[in-house]
Amino acid sequence: MALVFGIFLLVGVPAAVLVQWKIQQRPKPFQLIDVSGADYARGFQLPDQNGVVRGLQDFKGEVVAVFFGFTQCPDVCPATMTELVQAKKLMGAQGAKLRGIFVTVDPDRDTARVLKAYLGNFDPAFLALRPNPEQLERTVAEFRIHVRKNPGVSPMSYTLDHTAASFIYDPQGRLRLYARHGAGAAALAAGAKLLLDGA
Repeated sequence: MALVFGIFLLVGVPAAVLVQWKIQQRPKPFQLIDVSGADYARGFQLPDQNGVVRGLQDFKGEVVAVFFGFTQCPDVCPATMTELVQAKKLMGAQGAKLRGIFVTVDPDRDTARVLKAYLGNFDPAFLALRPNPEQLERTVAEFRIHVRKNPGVSPMSYTLDHTAASFIYDPQGRLRLYARHGAGAAALAAGAKLLLDGA
């Protein structure tokens, strides 16, 4: 009996350690930050560049990437939009189900005409949302993002600081992933494909 117990200790314990090690070594399914179940950024009801009010319910079956910015942003915003376009290409045929949504934090300067032209530089299938000041305030609070206006030399030459991240929703309209600025097109594409596959 003592011999059997000794063999168990020699074989069973290392096996248990090996199983635990294998569990810890499994790759995480997402390269982006998993925020599934978050109690913020639950949705929006905002007019797009054509004046049509849009909400997450309009994009069932698609992965939606929501990004806040402004068209006069010199670097972060165009870089993020370019990443979304690249991610869509990396996804191949599934790329048709990745929807980029640009929410302007500068509705005074970002008119409908300006937003349409801006989207034309990236992907015409993407949408721009243009909240009025009250809607913007509510949306900023719901998404818990930072927006700060910095005065310029003239009333319309101000700049804006804002949170540079994308909020990724699954095909059921649930917030699942948070992509920091510079996460990369490959990580965005991989995350979107996993969500489309039911992850």
